[in-house]
Amino acid sequence: MTEAVIVLALLLVAVSATAAVAVRDPVRQSLVLAVLGVVLAVLFTVLQAPDVALSQLAVGSALTPLLLL
Repeated sequence: MTEAVIVLALLLVAVSATAAVAVRDPVRQSLVLAVLGVVLAVLFTVLQAPDVALSQLAVGSALTPLLLL
C-alpha cells in the first residue's frame, strides 16, 4: 500500500513539473509552481520527512510563486 502511495505521489510530481515547463504565461506558471510545491511537500510527507515537507511548503509553495509575480 505504501509503495502505491509513493508511486502516485511521484506521478503527480512528474505531471505538475511537466506542466510547469509547458506553461508559458507567467501568472499561470507561478500557480503551477505553487501546485508543484504542494505536491512535493506531500511526497516528502509520504517519505516520512516532515521537516523537509514544511520547508518545501514555505519556500516552494509560497515564496517562489510570489517572487515570480
